[in-house]
Amino acid sequence: MEPYVTLKNKNGVGYIEFFHPAHNSLPGNLLSELARTIHSAGEDDSIKVIVLQSGGDRTFCAGASFNELVAINDEETGKIFFSGFANVINAMRKCPKFIIGRIQGKTVGGGVGLASATDYCMATKYAQIKLSELNVGIGPFVVGPAVQRKLGLSGMSQIAMDANTFYTAEWAMQKGLYTQVFDSAEELDEAVKTFAENMCSYNPKAMAEMKTMFWRGTEDWDQLLLQRAKISGRLVLSEFTKEKLKEYN
Repeated sequence: MEPYVTLKNKNGVGYIEFFHPAHNSLPGNLLSELARTIHSAGEDDSIKVIVLQSGGDRTFCAGASFNELVAINDEETGKIFFSGFANVINAMRKCPKFIIGRIQGKTVGGGVGLASATDYCMATKYAQIKLSELNVGIGPFVVGPAVQRKLGLSGMSQIAMDANTFYTAEWAMQKGLYTQVFDSAEELDEAVKTFAENMCSYNPKAMAEMKTMFWRGTEDWDQLLLQRAKISGRLVLSEFTKEKLKEYN
C-alpha cells in the first residue's frame, strides 16, 4: 500500500489517519501533510473533536524515516528533517480542538512524541513505547518537551536514557501518557468512538478555552522545538552517529 494521510468526518469527529508501509514511519512529506491536515481539521467548524490514528494493527508509529536520516549530509538538511515532527507537534498544540490519540500498537521515537502531544490518549495493551534516539548517537530533543509534559522529567529521562527498552502500556498509563489501556483494538475503537462522540455535545468555545489552559506554558515551543531540531541536525553529522548508522544500513 502507498503512504497516505486522510481526514474523515464522522458525526462531528474528525478522524485523521496516517499510514506508511515501513511500520508507519513518517518521512518529511508525510509529516508535512499531517501538519496541514491537523491545521485544516482545526479550522473546520463541522469538526468538534479530532482523533489521531494510524493504519494497520501492529505499530502506531516507528518514528522518523530511517532512509531520510541516513541521507542527511549537512546541518540545514538535518534541521529541516528534524523539524518535521516539531511542525506536527506544534500543529497539535495550537489546534483549537481536543485531539484524542488512538494508539493500537508499539510506538517509537517521534511516535511517542505524537502520542504525547494528544490531549487524551487511549491505547491497547500492545502499545509499548520506546525512545530509541540515543541508540544512533542523537537524542529525543524535538519530542522531549511533549514527552516530558506527559511523563514528567523523571519518566522522560528514564526512557530516553534506557534507549533499548520497550516500556509497557501499563507503565505509560501509570506515568500519565495513556488514560486507559484495552485488551484489543476492537475495544479501543469502541471506547474512542464513544468518548469522541460524547465530546461533540460539549460547547466548542469552552473546549477551545480549556485546551488553551491545558497547554499554558508552551507558548515558546515554535522557537524551542526548532532549536532542538538544530541540535539533532548537528549531532546526526557527528562521526559517532555516522558510524552507528552504517551498522543499520
